[in-house]
Amino acid sequence: MDLSSTEDRSGKRAATQIPAAPAAAGSSPLAAAAGAAARTSSHEVTTPAPQVNVEGLRSWYGEQQAVRGVDLRFAANAVTAIIGPSGCGKSTLLRCINRMHEEIPGARAEGRVTLDGLDVYAKESDVVAVRRAIGMVFQKPNPFPTMSIFDNVAAGLKLTGTRGVDLRDRVEQALRGAGLWEEVKDRLGRQGIGLSGGQQQRLCIARAIAVEPRVVLMDEPCSALDPIATLRIEELIGELRANYTIVIVTHNMQQAARVADTTAFMLAGELIEHTATEQLFTNPADERTEQYVTGKFG
Repeated sequence: MDLSSTEDRSGKRAATQIPAAPAAAGSSPLAAAAGAAARTSSHEVTTPAPQVNVEGLRSWYGEQQAVRGVDLRFAANAVTAIIGPSGCGKSTLLRCINRMHEEIPGARAEGRVTLDGLDVYAKESDVVAVRRAIGMVFQKPNPFPTMSIFDNVAAGLKLTGTRGVDLRDRVEQALRGAGLWEEVKDRLGRQGIGLSGGQQQRLCIARAIAVEPRVVLMDEPCSALDPIATLRIEELIGELRANYTIVIVTHNMQQAARVADTTAFMLAGELIEHTATEQLFTNPADERTEQYVTGKFG
């Protein structure tokens, strides 16, 4: 992987297994959901993805510090959820990973973020290459309103100037990867904004994966969706981790329990705890984590 250019990546396919989280006792809805996640967390990896390391990360909005010295490892080909109360810094942390935080006037970040050892904040790192390698899906579906379904998916490919790419084939692959192809294959020329909310979010996921990123970041991807659309996105997250390293920020603790292999809890800009999802929800190591997941604050 080269963060100093926008060349196409290629990788050998491999079959490996991610071990399930250890079993833990618990009878709450969170515990049940976490247990289900643990039972389904073993999955075949079809495309090796990178490990992402965050080391000593600090970030500010002007003089206000939002993230305070976070060290966090996101395992390859796994789903990591970040939970915590509003304003705790979890979305800011997410945006720092692919250098979107610095696009906000007055915002800055310090520390290291590495993909398999390559520092995305190194002087020689190309920001476009970084954001291509680390895709982003936002809280509210944001298809380009004047573009067709096809052009929405192809937009990133055209922007990065990828050479020798069959756009039609890549768009179809991305839509299939996002579980949307069968629903839209006969209306690719229609505006993406005409899709339902859940379909729009999957369209945005297709747009993100069309450029073949290595990591997919999701910031509250289901907060604006109905329960049926939310379930489809959660199923999709489970499928995507075979090819990508996935980080999801969510306020919905049940969702974290359902989809994540590991979960990190943040509070006031600090990382309090990061462990296997079932363990965090049934036997957390920190009292503050226990108070949050049991609803005593937040």
